[in-house]
Amino acid sequence: MRDDTEDPNYLMANERMNLMNMAKLSIKGLIESALNLGRTLDSDYAPLQQFFVVMEHCLKHGLKAKKTFLGQNKSFWGPLELVEKLVPEAAEITASVKDLPGLKTPVGRGRAWLRLALMQKKLSEYMKALINKKELLSEFYEPNALMMEEEGAIIAGLLVGLNVIDANFCMKGEDLDSQVGVIDFSMYLKDGNSSKGSEGDGQITAILDQKNYVEELNRHLNATVNNLQAKVDALEKSNTKLTEELAVANNRIITLQEEMERVKEESSYILESNRKGPKQDRTSDGQALSEARKHLKEETQLRLDVEKELEIQISMRQEMELAMKMLEKDVCEKQDALVSLRQQLDDLRALKHELAFKLQSSDLGVKQKSELNSRLEEKTNQMAATIKQLEQRLRQAERDRQSAELDNRLFKQDFGDKINSLQLEVEELTRQRHQLELELKQERERRLQNNRNIPGKGFQKPEPKTDGKHKIQEENAKLKKPLDESHRLPSPPANEQDQPLLSAKPQMCQLCQQDGRLAKNMCKNCRGTFCDTCSTNELPLPSSIKPERVCNPCHEHLMKQYSASPS
Repeated sequence: MRDDTEDPNYLMANERMNLMNMAKLSIKGLIESALNLGRTLDSDYAPLQQFFVVMEHCLKHGLKAKKTFLGQNKSFWGPLELVEKLVPEAAEITASVKDLPGLKTPVGRGRAWLRLALMQKKLSEYMKALINKKELLSEFYEPNALMMEEEGAIIAGLLVGLNVIDANFCMKGEDLDSQVGVIDFSMYLKDGNSSKGSEGDGQITAILDQKNYVEELNRHLNATVNNLQAKVDALEKSNTKLTEELAVANNRIITLQEEMERVKEESSYILESNRKGPKQDRTSDGQALSEARKHLKEETQLRLDVEKELEIQISMRQEMELAMKMLEKDVCEKQDALVSLRQQLDDLRALKHELAFKLQSSDLGVKQKSELNSRLEEKTNQMAATIKQLEQRLRQAERDRQSAELDNRLFKQDFGDKINSLQLEVEELTRQRHQLELELKQERERRLQNNRNIPGKGFQKPEPKTDGKHKIQEENAKLKKPLDESHRLPSPPANEQDQPLLSAKPQMCQLCQQDGRLAKNMCKNCRGTFCDTCSTNELPLPSSIKPERVCNPCHEHLMKQYSASPS
């Protein structure tokens, strides 16, 4: 079963994807660095140089090779010349490139065209117009080349972002023909600590894409080096063969020269003998001489042919030596590029190990966070259950409150008239009490006056002064008893019933025994005096429909009475 990685279509698709990723990185890096730089870019700007190198690789991908004497030539100048036919504005750039005196190769003209198009801010427009004409590009590119596939259109769309930067190039002094287009991957290798967490996955993907591209490029370079080595071996064998043929030709030339000398000597000897000899021998000598001349002419023509062949062999040898030098230079450049790519590959592997370690640590952190999340979910569930219970209690309390309010309204509706009548009775009883107190006071004064006027009774014991008070208290108790029974309200405590109702206001709180500096309030139920802290509550009493201030013990007692009442 054949491996998919050896399929040419798979390899070309992989190369297209890698070149597209590199184009994305170079364009993004160029725009960010140019905006941060804030000035016009020139030809010495490193990100700009790398952008042109990446674009050159993209345009070279899948080019159909033109065979020459020195080998196969791949130039992207041919497709770029078509742009002037599609976009008339590009004719000026093409004419300027052709007029540049320092450019001698098609590669140099293509590089100059890219720089002029970027200066004109029309590079994206030209590339889109070129990509849309697949029937013209098929003459220069293979069917699965980058310019013939969707990746080329994506790169053309990315080039629109370069319209925000300004560039200025002086190409008269640049040697665009002999530049080495090797991508420097170190410019696009970012440190993971300097980036934000939201971009970590994207950078890892970009670095893995770079790694794949470097490995693929390394494999292609190894294959190219092997091909070049095979060509060098073939050229060395051909050179050896040509050297042997040249030595054979030289030996043949020397032999022919010796034969010519010998023929010349023979011809001169025959001429002298013909002059001295008889006329009969002249005819035979003339025939021999003509044969010798004919032979000499043939040998001369053969010598000229050999010399021409020798010159051809010498020119071929010179061309082969030039090709060998160019191949050696190319091999050296490829080896240097291969060394740099291996170094970058080692850096990528180290970065990969570091990223793997960070990934393990992040996985451990994720596990810890998941455990913490599970515990938090359990606590959340417990709190949700507690909240549900509290909501049930709240609803129950709300129902109890509504029922209490309903009971209170019913209580007020049922006993409102009774409370008003009882209040009137209490007022009437209060007036009677005041009248009785006044009469008691007058009676005391009258008795004191009588005691002073009657002699011999000055040393008698005075009557108890509390008889009138006891009578009044008994009268109040009798009046309060039907009122308490009708409203089912608690009677005042026994220790407070013994106190006189009209006694002077005490200076201390009856509950906490505080001094008289604090404000004093009277409890409307037991008529006691309490401070603000001990009388903070209000309740409706039989004496008044509105809530009145009561002390804390009366409040608790009344609340128990209200809660125990059936209505």
